[in-house]
Amino acid sequence: MDYVSSLCCLLAFLLYYNTLDAGFVYDDRRAILSNPDLLPKTPWSRLLEDDFWGTPLSDSGSHGSYRPLCVLTFRLNYLLGGFQPWGYHLVNVLLHCLATALLVKLARQVLPKSKSSIGPAITGLVFATHPVHTEAVAGVVGRADLAACNFYLLAFLAYVTHTKHRDSLCCHRCNNNKTQANKEDNMKQLRTLKYHKFVYSLQKNVTSCNWPKRIGREVVHSEVCGKSVFLMGAADKQTCCWGSLAKQWIYLGLCVVLALAAMLSKETGVTVLGFCMVYDFIYCSSLKKKQWRSMFVLGAASVILLAIRLQSRLPQFSTADNPTARDPRLLTRLLTFAYLPVFNLWLLLDPATLSFDWGMDAVPRITSLGDCRNVITVGFYTLLGLLAKRGLSTPRVERTCRCCHLGLSDVHSASCRTTNNNNTAHSTCVCLLGRRRTAGGSCVVLLSLALLTLPFLPATNLLFYVGFVVAERVLYLPSAGLCLMVGLGGAAVYRKHKTAFTVGFIGVLLTFSAKTVMRNKDWNNEEALYRSAVHVNPPKAYGNLGSVLSSQGRMAEAEWAFRKALHFRPNMADVHYNLGVLLQARQRLDEAIESYHRAIHFRPSLALAYVNLGAALISAGRCQEAVSVLRQGSRLDGTGLRDRREHETARVSALLQLGALYSDQGRLQRALAAYREAAYSLPEHYPPQSVFNVLGETLARLHQDEEAERWYQAALNAQPDHVPAHITYGKLLAKNVSRTAEAEQWFRKAQRLAPQEPSVYHHYGSSQSHQSGGDTAPERKIQRGRHQLQGSAQAAT
Repeated sequence: MDYVSSLCCLLAFLLYYNTLDAGFVYDDRRAILSNPDLLPKTPWSRLLEDDFWGTPLSDSGSHGSYRPLCVLTFRLNYLLGGFQPWGYHLVNVLLHCLATALLVKLARQVLPKSKSSIGPAITGLVFATHPVHTEAVAGVVGRADLAACNFYLLAFLAYVTHTKHRDSLCCHRCNNNKTQANKEDNMKQLRTLKYHKFVYSLQKNVTSCNWPKRIGREVVHSEVCGKSVFLMGAADKQTCCWGSLAKQWIYLGLCVVLALAAMLSKETGVTVLGFCMVYDFIYCSSLKKKQWRSMFVLGAASVILLAIRLQSRLPQFSTADNPTARDPRLLTRLLTFAYLPVFNLWLLLDPATLSFDWGMDAVPRITSLGDCRNVITVGFYTLLGLLAKRGLSTPRVERTCRCCHLGLSDVHSASCRTTNNNNTAHSTCVCLLGRRRTAGGSCVVLLSLALLTLPFLPATNLLFYVGFVVAERVLYLPSAGLCLMVGLGGAAVYRKHKTAFTVGFIGVLLTFSAKTVMRNKDWNNEEALYRSAVHVNPPKAYGNLGSVLSSQGRMAEAEWAFRKALHFRPNMADVHYNLGVLLQARQRLDEAIESYHRAIHFRPSLALAYVNLGAALISAGRCQEAVSVLRQGSRLDGTGLRDRREHETARVSALLQLGALYSDQGRLQRALAAYREAAYSLPEHYPPQSVFNVLGETLARLHQDEEAERWYQAALNAQPDHVPAHITYGKLLAKNVSRTAEAEQWFRKAQRLAPQEPSVYHHYGSSQSHQSGGDTAPERKIQRGRHQLQGSAQAAT
C-alpha cells in the first residue's frame, strides 16, 4: 500500500461513507431479510445446495444463480450483527476500497514503466469515483460483483507472478550451460574465470582478505556449449531449482483457486482464466513449452469450472425482466442485443442517467435495419476491431534480463547487479538475455479491451439469455478495463500538457465524486430510489413506489402511484394485486375485487390474488364465489415460479381461509377436510402450530376429543410458547372433570406467556364458570385479570 493506493482507497471510502446509514432496498430484502440461508438454524451445507436467494437449486422455481461464497459473507454478517444494515454496507465499502487498491497494483504491472506513478494513480482515482459503481457498492446485493472483482484481480496478479517465476531462472548460473554465446564472449569469460580462480587461490593460501565465496566454486568447461561456466554446489543447485519450480506451481494453483472463488461469488468470475491467457499471449513474444503448459492448465481449469457451473439448469426469467429475449422476431433480438454493449459503454463514458432497473421498455428495442442506432453499433464494433488489430500487429519486443525481467537500460535489482556485475560504467551486462513484449501502448490497449469485454460477455445475451437488459452492477468489473485505458492515455497526455491535463482531470474527478455522493442518497431508502428512476422506467418505478407508500400508510399517494404505473403498462399483475390490497383495506370492495380479477387474468399462477379475492368476496357476502376462488387457489401448481415459498404459503392460506368459511357456516366436516389438506401439505418453511391448532379446535367441536388432543399436543411440540394452543388445549381438558387441574395449569402457562392478552383471562374465566355452575368466583377472577392487565399497562406506560 504505497501513497497512491492509500490515496485512492481513502477517496473511495470517503465517497461511500454516506451509504453506511442506508437500509435494505430493492433486492436486498429478498437476498437478506427473506433468505433462510442466513439464519443459524439452517445447516451450513445448505449454502452449497441453494441459489443466491435461498431456494434449492433442484427446485423448479430456483433463480439458478449459484453464489455460495457471497451468501457465506451475508451469513457471517448476520452472525455478527443480525439484520442491522450498517455492517452489511461497511463490508461492501471495504471491498470496494480493496478492489481499488488491487487495480492500482494491476496497473503498475501492465502500464508502461515510468519514474512517476501518474498512470496507476489515474486508473485508481477514476475507478474509486466512477458513479456507475454506486449500485454495486450501495446495494448490499452488489456484494457478489464486489467479491468477484476482488478475487478476479487477485487471480490475475497471482498468474502474473507465476509467469515471472516461469520465465526467469532462479539462479541463472545453474542453467548457464543451456545458453549459446559467441566465441569472443566465451574467451572473455574464460579469461575472467581463470583470473578469479587464481586470485581466490592466492588469498586462500597467502593472504587473509575476504574474497567472495562464490569465486571459489568449481569452474568447468562445457564441451557442448564450448564455454566455461560457474557451477553451484549440488545441494545449492537442487534447492534453487526446486524452489523455483515450486513457486511456479504454487502461484498457478493459487490463480485457479482464486478463479474458483471468483466464480462462486458471481458467475462472471470464471472469465479470469481467459483473461490470464490473453495476458500471457500479449506479454510473451513466443509460445514456448512452459507457456503452453501454463495455458493448458488454464484451459483445463476453465472447462472443469464451467462443467461444474453448468450442471444446474439455466434460470427462467419473466418477459418484463428481459422483453427482448421473448421477442419472436430474430432480427429484433440480434439488432437489440448487438446494440446493448454500446449502450453499456455509454453508461461508463457518461454516467449522467442511472437507474435501479432498466427492464421492460426502458431501452427501446431495435425492430428494423433503418433504426439510426444501427449506425452507432457498426461504428462501435469497427472501432473495437481496429483497436484489437493494432494491438496484435504492433508488438514491441526487447531483450531483457532473465534474472530480474528488466531491460538492459533499466536499473536492475540489487541481487542481479551483484550476481552479474551489470549497470556499471566499466562493464557490460553479462546476465542471460530473453525476449518479452514490453508494456507498450498497444499491448495495454489490447489487455484493457480483454478486461472490458471478457467479464461482460456473459451479460450480453449473446451466449444465453439473462434476467436483465442493462444492469449497472455488472459493469463494476468491466469498468476496470476502461480505467486502465484512461490511465494509459492520461499518462501520455500528462507528459506533454501537465497543467491542462491536471485541471481537466481534477474537474472530472470532482464531477464523478459529486455524482457518486448524490447517487448514494438515492440508494439510502426505497422511496428515494424509486423516485429517482421515474424518468427512466416509469411503470416499474411507480409500481414499487406505490408499495412503499402503502406500507407507510400514505394510501392516497400509493393509489396514485399504482394507477400511474398501470397507465404506462396495464398488464402488470403485481401492481393490480397491490392496488386491490389497498382498495380492500379502504373498504372499496367492488374495486378491490376487480383489481384481483385483473391480476389473476394477467398472471393465473398468482396464488396471493386468489386468497385476497376470496377474502374480499366473503366480506362482500358472495360466499359461494369465494369458495370457488379459494378452492382454485389451493390447487395452483407452483412449478417454475420464482418465489416458490411465497406461493406455497399462499396455498396453505387459501385452505385455512376456506376451512374458516366452512366453519362459520357450520359445515364442520368440510372445514375439517380443508384443515386436514392444509396440515398434510405444509411446506417446510411454514409454521405448523397454527394449522394444527385450528384442526384440533374443529375436532373438538365435532366431539372427537382424543384426536383433537393429539393435534393440540403437536401444535405445542412445534412451538411450546404458542398461546392459542395453550388456551384451546386448556378448554378441551376443562371439559373433563377429572382433568380440571391440568387444564388450569395450561391456562396459567398462557397467562405467563401473554400477561396482557385479554382473551387469555376470558377463556380462563369461562372455563371456571362452567366448572362452578355459574358461581361468581369466575367473574371475580375475570375482573381480577382485567385489573392485572390494567396494572401491567400502566406500568408499561
